[in-house]
Amino acid sequence: MGKLVEGVWHDVWYDTKSSGGKFVREDAGFRDWIENKPDAAFQPESGRYHLYVSLACPWAHRTLIMRELKGLAGHIDVTVVSPDMLENGWEFSQPEPLFGFTKLHEIYTQAKNDYSGRVTVPTLWDKKTNTIISNESSEILRMFNSEFNDLTGNSDDYYPADLRSEIDKWNEFIYPNINNGVYKTGFATTQQAYEDAFDSLFAALDKVEQHLSQSKYLVGEKITEADWRLFTTLIRFDAVYVGHFKCNLKRIADYSNIQGYMKELYQVPGVKETVNFDHIKRHYYFSHKGINPTQVIPKGPELDLDSPHGRG
Repeated sequence: MGKLVEGVWHDVWYDTKSSGGKFVREDAGFRDWIENKPDAAFQPESGRYHLYVSLACPWAHRTLIMRELKGLAGHIDVTVVSPDMLENGWEFSQPEPLFGFTKLHEIYTQAKNDYSGRVTVPTLWDKKTNTIISNESSEILRMFNSEFNDLTGNSDDYYPADLRSEIDKWNEFIYPNINNGVYKTGFATTQQAYEDAFDSLFAALDKVEQHLSQSKYLVGEKITEADWRLFTTLIRFDAVYVGHFKCNLKRIADYSNIQGYMKELYQVPGVKETVNFDHIKRHYYFSHKGINPTQVIPKGPELDLDSPHGRG
């Protein structure tokens, strides 16, 4: 994974010794906003912004989905990193188009030459001011949802005002227990830390399964931001997290309500094109040598995501 320290790259993994073997994710380092306001420093403009993503990363994936659903593909261009994340962190298979860089951490030091912190995807770049707007996926999601509507004419709202409190509740539950829960399980370095994260993860999945037996989506009858934030973890679960992260109590395929729900979201027009299992499996099994030292990538599982979801 690595990190920058005062602008210098260091190939260092997460330190779990001080946390009792628990994986602790660092906060994002860039937190500016694009706003549709006359006096905003970063305004919605076609062609102004560039999104760096990994097709393997669930955090980056949610921004790709929102970019597709909100009609932003023609306005915000994208560069995809290689699925391999080794001693140089995220790298590009060929030089990226803005500066010809071959490593994502060079984008970070281009924005701030003494930057300290993790180098993560998604990264949203502003071509006009030559800086990073944000590397916080949840906030990029909100910008894409609302701030470009006048430009695209797309007013679909995945964070409507009347549902925000419920959406926020689900996000606050799902992030630590499921989205980050699979990582806390897979990156744990003590048995106790692993079992604590494992138990929280499956208790949370059980709660979602029960909820979806009575509600079509997380918040009633409308697909919201909370559903897309959960989806990007669910779609990777059986292919990666069950085996690689030892999240093996149940598969998503064993949860009848979650499985149908996940398949329905996958079949929303434009979404399946953002899912790349070759990148997903290659990244996790090849890049995490501390967990999978042989770097052997499994051929399975067989996932039947295009079959009827049975949800009406």
